[in-house]
Amino acid sequence: MSTTIGESAGKLWAFLEANGPASPSKIEKEGGLAKAELQRAIGWLAKEDKILIEVNGRSEVLSLK
Repeated sequence: MSTTIGESAGKLWAFLEANGPASPSKIEKEGGLAKAELQRAIGWLAKEDKILIEVNGRSEVLSLK
């Protein structure tokens, strides 16, 4: 399972690197990650202190550090 999560984290990283900051819904639609995969990838990268999560009201934006 950790291999799968690591691969998802790599996909998320690559998406953000290529496209810049994005909402989770945009990443799901355009990045090829299912909701559960995206959530795990966010957790992985957040634990490694690799991403920023900005919350404005009800919306979130993810970006690389």
